Amino acid sequence: MFGGLAVPANSPHLRKSGSRAVVSDLDEHEVENGAEEGFLYSGEVNDSKGGVAPISASGIMPSPIFLWRFKVFLFLVWAFICCKIGWDSVMRMSADKRDLFLYEAFLYFNPLLLAALMVWLWGINLWFFAQAGVNYARIFDLDQNYLTHREIWKCATWMTIIVPTSMTAYIYLYSHGEVSYAASQPVLLYAGVVLLLIFPFDIFYFSTRYYFLRTCWHIVFPLQAISFSDFFLADIFTSMAKVFSDLERSVCRMVHRQVATIAWLEADSVCGSHSVAIPLVLVLPYLFRLNQCLRQYKDTGEKICLLNALKYSTAVPVIFLSALKYHVFPDKWTNFYRPLWLLSSVVNSSYSFYWDVNRDWDLSGLTRIFKFSKPHTLSHLLHGRRWVYFWVIGSNLVLRCTWTYKLSAHLRHNYLTVFTIAALEIFRRFQWVFFRVENELSKMNAKSHVQVTDMSNEEEKLLHSNHNV
Repeated sequence: MFGGLAVPANSPHLRKSGSRAVVSDLDEHEVENGAEEGFLYSGEVNDSKGGVAPISASGIMPSPIFLWRFKVFLFLVWAFICCKIGWDSVMRMSADKRDLFLYEAFLYFNPLLLAALMVWLWGINLWFFAQAGVNYARIFDLDQNYLTHREIWKCATWMTIIVPTSMTAYIYLYSHGEVSYAASQPVLLYAGVVLLLIFPFDIFYFSTRYYFLRTCWHIVFPLQAISFSDFFLADIFTSMAKVFSDLERSVCRMVHRQVATIAWLEADSVCGSHSVAIPLVLVLPYLFRLNQCLRQYKDTGEKICLLNALKYSTAVPVIFLSALKYHVFPDKWTNFYRPLWLLSSVVNSSYSFYWDVNRDWDLSGLTRIFKFSKPHTLSHLLHGRRWVYFWVIGSNLVLRCTWTYKLSAHLRHNYLTVFTIAALEIFRRFQWVFFRVENELSKMNAKSHVQVTDMSNEEEKLLHSNHNV
């Protein structure tokens, strides 16, 4: 999942796990000259023998631009075929079953679609960091086998192809009466994802998978000091709370063999809207992050950690008050619990927005919008203009409010609206990453500068004391 800094082509950082370095004693100029001389020499020999001069490999292979266009063409053909098959299959269904079936299909496949979107945007983050020369491996304490943005995009491409293909097969098989085969599609897809993550052999980016699983373990069980990567990934998980909730509901239906069966009454189902597991799973990422803040306070004694923990605790009443809609009478919900839910939503959105701008991004009272009093590495490349700050701050406020509203139970059956809001929240987190990493990089540089200054002062004191002696 994690990648980083753009480095030279012969750097070991670009080598995947299990690969070997390529060593050459010739520099690029010598290699090119040697290649040219070889072709000239062979051409002279062939001419002297009356033969035909050989054609270089670069003349046989198609250009990279042609290959890229050909891949795009194949992708568009695949997308058209999936849309055509899916549309025809949905139109075969009766109108009374169509909406409920699409709701169920989105429930199984939208978590992985949103995860693919997150991976795509993460690759864009890494590309910007590579262009800015950000030492990403240093910030996240990565080993030499971490993934670059190109490898991240390659993983995202496969996710974008496999998940919609499985969804199209699910819709097609169900509409043609093959219910058992249709039910196997999400099961096989989820099983494949789990097996790929826990595959114990040194293939499929083993070091990155291990790093990701280890970080997840630290998030769930913070038994040691919290690193930047630990709470960074935990913050991303809070933006994917709806993804985890839908994963829980999907797995629940697979366990109870309710996949591709839309005849049951959704409200009375074990995995339906009345399930207490829904708010529990929604609140888990916030509780994990809250627990990390408490652990940081125990290790450092900084009171700012308690204020951060308070921010994550404000999401708890939003989730559980909303869930009461399915467990109390409508009049009681409208007259008593709904006003409390609205109040808790305002508190959570306001507190989270303040923390993003003033703490996570350290915009220092928004003065950087007008003066750029703290120029950072990315400021000149990524967001060196004021309108970007206005956009990021304004969009962050709006999307904070919509994300809090999405945590409510009101939109649980409006799957397209929920999917759109969840995608927008992932986009908000994508913007957040730039400023959060920039702030962390600034802190690390300042800390290094202080350490170097302290060492210089100590050396001067030692030299002064030796001179006195």
